[in-house]
Amino acid sequence: MTCVSDVSSVSEQRLVQQLPAVPFYCPVPPARHPSVEALNDRTVRWMLKQRLDSDEHQLKRLAVCDFGGLTASTMPYGELGPLTLMAKFHAVLFSLDDGVCDESEATADLLAQETSRIMRAVEAPTAQGPRDSPHTAALRRLRLEAERFASPRQLRRLTEAMRVYTSGLVWEASWRRNPELPPLDDYITLWMRAIGMAPSTAMIEVVGGFSVADEDMQDPRIRALTEITWTLVSWDNDLYSRNKELLRAGDNLNLIDVLCQEEGLDPGRALVRVVAMRDRVMVLFERLAAQVLKEADNDLRRYIKGLGQFVRGHLDWASICPRYSVPSGPKATPGGWWKQRPADDSQEPLPIPTISWWWDQLDPAY
Repeated sequence: MTCVSDVSSVSEQRLVQQLPAVPFYCPVPPARHPSVEALNDRTVRWMLKQRLDSDEHQLKRLAVCDFGGLTASTMPYGELGPLTLMAKFHAVLFSLDDGVCDESEATADLLAQETSRIMRAVEAPTAQGPRDSPHTAALRRLRLEAERFASPRQLRRLTEAMRVYTSGLVWEASWRRNPELPPLDDYITLWMRAIGMAPSTAMIEVVGGFSVADEDMQDPRIRALTEITWTLVSWDNDLYSRNKELLRAGDNLNLIDVLCQEEGLDPGRALVRVVAMRDRVMVLFERLAAQVLKEADNDLRRYIKGLGQFVRGHLDWASICPRYSVPSGPKATPGGWWKQRPADDSQEPLPIPTISWWWDQLDPAY
């Protein structure tokens, strides 16, 4: 049994490890779908019916996550039907992340079994499995519902995106059982997959009611912009959620802590480095998007703008979401949540092999 003083000591130690909140650079203007309240109400009622978690406290915590606000801010376009489908996806993936991946100490073996069943449900949603977990069953229903709004090509892209996501969950679980943290290059690849952004960006077309040509999606510049979006959201999450994760789960699988291990930095210096890295990637997104938009057709333009809106909307949602509030932790700096200029606007690639190819897509003459 752990005594009260031991618990208090651990909590105090985690408070000491916390870092101040930092402002974000994101030049994309904010937007919000007008149906946000109806969207959230529909999603919460649906989520509670699925019984994704048996823990009542966790269900209440999920119910106030404002999945409608997240969806309305990241996708402020489209009809209420496909928007609700996206919000339901968010609810299931957040529940899966909290209840199965982060806080249940699931092994990579168990995650491999669970994610394999999830993928089979997505691939063949009418073939119900006898060992479906609540998350698998819910994702099976959502895959069937997606057929109302998505074309066969979009369903194929969503299926492949789910494969990217679930492979990341298994990789993440393997490191959570390891006393060390992964190398920086591995962590960045792992987290852009495990954050769940691949299915989210695959849904931009579905919610928006348009379809990007396969040759455009395979263009290295579009692939880079898509991965940049995944990465910005994953790094932004690390910056604003680290304090919550330390307190709630003792979780230091975070870009800041990985950089501490990689380069022998203290957390304060690592925080400064991560913000500069993140801002350089944000600037790259701006430049590369502007370059591609000059020659893109209407559907591709809508997709690229949808990527930028997801980065901005995710931050708008996180800035007020109670999920990430740590009342006893460090407060935001006087500058607030936003800043007007990047900490680093260099056009030089970051020296990280897994992502340095993004900068190769920039036209030198641009």
